[in-house]
Amino acid sequence: MPTDPTNQPNHEAAPALLEAVARRSRAKLVAYLAGRFADIQAAEDAVSDSFASALSAWPEKGCPSNPEAWLLTAARRKLIDQLRRSRETADSEELNELATSPALEDAVLPDRRLALLFACAHPAIDPAVRAPLMLQVVLGLDAAQVAAAFLISPAAMAQRLVRAKTKIRVAGIPFAVPDRSELPGRLESVLDAIYACFSEGWTDPAGTEFTRRELAGEAIFLGRLLTELLPEEPEALGLLALMLYTEARKPARRAAMGEYVPLLQQNVALWDEAMIEEAEAALRHASQANLIGRYQLEAAIQSAHIAGARAGSPRWREILPLYDALVEVTASPVATINRALVLAECSGPKAGLAVLDALSDDKRLESYQPYWAARASLCARTGQIEGARHAYSLAIGLERDPAVRDYLIQRCESLEN
Repeated sequence: MPTDPTNQPNHEAAPALLEAVARRSRAKLVAYLAGRFADIQAAEDAVSDSFASALSAWPEKGCPSNPEAWLLTAARRKLIDQLRRSRETADSEELNELATSPALEDAVLPDRRLALLFACAHPAIDPAVRAPLMLQVVLGLDAAQVAAAFLISPAAMAQRLVRAKTKIRVAGIPFAVPDRSELPGRLESVLDAIYACFSEGWTDPAGTEFTRRELAGEAIFLGRLLTELLPEEPEALGLLALMLYTEARKPARRAAMGEYVPLLQQNVALWDEAMIEEAEAALRHASQANLIGRYQLEAAIQSAHIAGARAGSPRWREILPLYDALVEVTASPVATINRALVLAECSGPKAGLAVLDALSDDKRLESYQPYWAARASLCARTGQIEGARHAYSLAIGLERDPAVRDYLIQRCESLEN
């Protein structure tokens, strides 16, 4: 059995321990310090510095018994020094109080990520940057990853994130879960951020990229935390159900040699039944509110897909009206693409392709792989072989997952000459 590096306070364990703590605790440290000092950027910088100090100190002096507390103490000292240098009143009463407040050497680090999520969703923050900001400061994605999740250039995204952090500091936005009366106005941004995090983790199903490793699990954790805070909020329940349905199928998404396996070809015996049951319970609970929203609809679609796969007979005609409602609620081109594929199953590929043709002027889709993959499939089914090859070539070039890319290559090579 492999040994847990966090239980080995010795010199050799330092690199593995730091990696484990970075995965588990970096965002918690940032959230805690940002809440205490009301400065997200300063908290991020201090935590990064504390990890750099640990990388130097731990291999030489040995690993601490409580690595989170060690990092928190180091980051707090760095943050206080940084703020004293940057503020006009270096010996302010506030900083002196923070400097002398008790450390957490023997305590468990409080998890304040949810409070930070709602701070990032404050009405004073530009709605377009709320979810990206949460992904970076609460869940640890860098600006390039956040930009990819929202189809924006990394440079533009970096500028937006810096402006938002400055706004939080200057405006004195509180780092706390707001009163219940204020929650509905901020909830949508929080839900969007959690789902974007989940989606980023899902694009690395093999867990081979460090920056994405365990992102899906982190998103599900935050989803559960949110439903504990708002147990009667249907969209929070819907999002949790959606993520659980999707994550439950992960073991069947790859074959023995790592090949990509489409949903309808997956071995349903490999699915995580406990997750599916939890998802079904959450969706049933959400339905009792009689307030239909995006995440409930998406979860209902996944539930229907799972039921159809188990029965060996896809339920396209049950799924189509769900997509009709989803497109009406969101006006999302992504939902429209998926609806086109379902429509093709119900009314023929020409009907689905006509829907995609109507999206051809949307510049956001020029670099969106699922659009080209969907187009390639429907072109092939309507006998437009050259159009299918062109669309497949674009989809292959845009795909980041090697297994999915190989699958698309095989589909392209199978086209008739």
